[in-house]
Formats: sequence, C-alpha cells, structure tokens
Amino acid sequence: MGAQPAVRGSYWITTFGCQMNKADSERMAGILETMGYAPGSDEHSADLVLYNTCTIRDNAEQKVYSYLGRQAQRKRLNPHLTLVVAGCVAQQEGEALLRRVPELDLVMGPQHANRLGTLLEQVELGQQVVATGEHHILEDLTTPRRDSGSCAWVNVIYGCNERCTYCVVPAVRGKEQSRLPEAIRLEIEGLAAQGFKEITLLGQNIDAYGRDLPGITPEGRRQHTLTDLLHHIHGVEGIERIRFATSHPRYFTERLIDACADLSKVCEHFHIPFQSGDNDVLKAMARGYTVERYRRIIERIRVRMPEASISADVIVGFPGETDAQFRHTLDLIEEIGFDLVNTAAYSPRPGTPAADWPGQLSETVKVERLQELNALVERTARARSARYLGRVEEVLVEGANPKNPGQLMGRTRTNRLTFFPDEGQGLGALVPVRIEETRSFSLSGRSLAPALRH
Repeated sequence: MGAQPAVRGSYWITTFGCQMNKADSERMAGILETMGYAPGSDEHSADLVLYNTCTIRDNAEQKVYSYLGRQAQRKRLNPHLTLVVAGCVAQQEGEALLRRVPELDLVMGPQHANRLGTLLEQVELGQQVVATGEHHILEDLTTPRRDSGSCAWVNVIYGCNERCTYCVVPAVRGKEQSRLPEAIRLEIEGLAAQGFKEITLLGQNIDAYGRDLPGITPEGRRQHTLTDLLHHIHGVEGIERIRFATSHPRYFTERLIDACADLSKVCEHFHIPFQSGDNDVLKAMARGYTVERYRRIIERIRVRMPEASISADVIVGFPGETDAQFRHTLDLIEEIGFDLVNTAAYSPRPGTPAADWPGQLSETVKVERLQELNALVERTARARSARYLGRVEEVLVEGANPKNPGQLMGRTRTNRLTFFPDEGQGLGALVPVRIEETRSFSLSGRSLAPALRH
C-alpha cells in the first residue's frame, strides 16, 4: 500500500455555470484530495479556495469578482491562504485577473483542470501562476470526487468549434477534443463498479463527438459519432440510465434519434437549444439551422418516442431583434410545448462579434421580453407536467429532499424532479412512484414498493 499524502489543509470549491464546469470541479476536487487536502466546511475558513468560473453572461462574471474581493481581504490577514480562479473567466482574463486581484496564486483556464496538482506545486515554490495557453487535454486518471452517489457526469468531448456570434465558449474552452471511446467505456465501467446507476455524457457540443478522431466506415461515414458511442457503452453492466448534453440542432441526426429510441438505457429526454424562433435572428447568430429544421427534429423525436421530454435554451433581446421576431420565439415555444426552457436576456460578451453590433436593445426591453417569455415557459411546463398525474413513473433516488428530510428526491427517465416519502429506499434505487401532484417543474407522489432494481 502506497504512502498517504501529507495533509495540506482544507479546500473549498465554488462552481459557477454549466454542467461542464460541475464535472471539472469534481475532477479538481479529486486531484486536491489525492494531494492531501480535505473538504472544508465553508469558503471563509478553508486553506485553499477555488472559484470555477463562468463567463457566458456578465452577471456570472461580476459575481465572481464580488466573491474574490472577500477572499482577497482574507488573504491579506492570512498569507498562507491559497486562492485559485479556474474556468472561463480565468481563461478570458488571464494576467489581467492578477492585476485586478494581486492576491491570487493561480489563474487557470478550463483546459488545464487536470493539471491542477502540477500547477499548485509551482505555487508552493512561491510562484504566481497563469495557465491559459492552448493545451491538449490528456486522459486524466484522477478519480473525481463525485457530488452524487447515483448519477455521474462523463466528459466525452471538450471545447467547441462553432462560431455563434454571441458566444465566448470557443475562445475560452478551446478547440474540440474528443476522448477515445475505449477510455470513455473504461470510465463508465469504473462508475458502475462503484454503484452509479446513471451517467450523463457531456460536451459543449456533444453531437460533434468524434469528428476530430480518425476513421471512416466502409459505408463512407465517420467511424466515431455520438450514435456509435451510445451503442459502444450501452452494454455496461450496472448502468441503468444514459443521458447526454448539450446538443446542437445543426448536427442532430435521424440516426441518433433512432438509436435513442432503440437503446433501452437511453432516457427519453433531449436538451436541444434553439436560441430563437426567427430565421433571420438565427442567421445573425450563425447557428447554422432554420426553425423548420428544428421543428423537423422535434417531430421525428415525437414519432419515435411520443412521451419524450424536450428542454431547450433561448436568448431574447439579441441585437436588432424586433418585437415581431421575439413573437416568433413565443410562437415556437407554444407550438412545441417544451418541458423546460432555460431563458436568458442577451448579454454582450467581450471579443464576440455581436457585442459590437449596432441595434443593441435597452435593458428595459430585454427585461420585459424575458418576463413575458418566462411566464409562457412556466405555463407550458405546467401543462406538460399535468400529463404525469396518476401515472406510475420510474424514479432514480438521488438523495433526501433538502427542504423535507422525510422525503426522497430523484428524477423520472424524462428528467422531471420527483419527491416521495422516504420508506427506506436507498440511494440509487429505482422506485416506481405513482404521481399524485404536479407542478411546473416537479412532481410528487407515493412509492409503490418494492423498488424496481437496486
């Protein structure tokens, strides 16, 4: 048995932003624990504080600076505190972050998450480190510290090659890098051995998986696609559910839809952002598809999987968006009937083309449109939830309801958050639940013992 690492103190990680950031944080927590750090009780007493940041919207970025100001004050009183900024703000700002917050020890972009240990060793030698250069993301053998005991994120492709005119992600996360299918399956087999029941394959643009990997089939198509990957991992014993996100309508194929319908472990839930319901706005965004193309994707899904839930992302107030174009977005939401839509008012991001365009809308107009949009999304979600009333749904137990310790919480295969009384079903149990109450974004019911599988 190898020697235990020296105890270095406690750590605290605060994560902002997307699922990719959450997965990166779990990996960095695993590295810190391998180094001898232990989870801290709060960020105001930890010996190492790491902010894993998001720059997709300005308010997320400003929140990071607010947090950093408090930690900088701590560091002036306690020079042994190690202060790290990781993620997209770190990549975007680089050395400018050090000028703004000179108390920082380490600034590192998302491509460097698996180098955290090496970078911290440089910090321990007294260096102030900035790691934002282009970096090939190697297979990382560190075991992440998973926040859930039943569901796990699995990165399958890093970076993004798209050039949406509003989005800073390609600049901060780098070019697409797909992991090899064998390595992905090996990680999933390890998760199954640890008792995980559900995995979510992650990518900034997951439908692009494999296009940077070599290999052509005899039929003349790419050998490595998301469809092929789903087939490759489907047989892993112990994994009961497979999800994937985030999809791009430009690359979402009928072959992928058919695979999802045919493979029993793939859940009936699709997250496919559409961003706008107007073709001229989509063209200005450089999204590479039309509303008609998006509509055909949803129609095909509902032919193959009538009960599938559909979620999406949408932006209102894009430069030059007219009221009529905004109404087209509302019309599409009403027509499709989404189960959930993540909404945002357009936020100009540094270095993106749209940030400098004429026709920027006032905050007043953006807020008004966002409020109208959110009201429609809530009504649509409530109508979609109503279909569950009286049904029996398979729910995977993810833990206790933090607001009611007498209840368990988990998700249906269609990704609806569901609460039901705790009758001793353990973490990771698949429980049949009769739905007795529906709300816009969650369900409640009663379990029909015994659990389906455990």
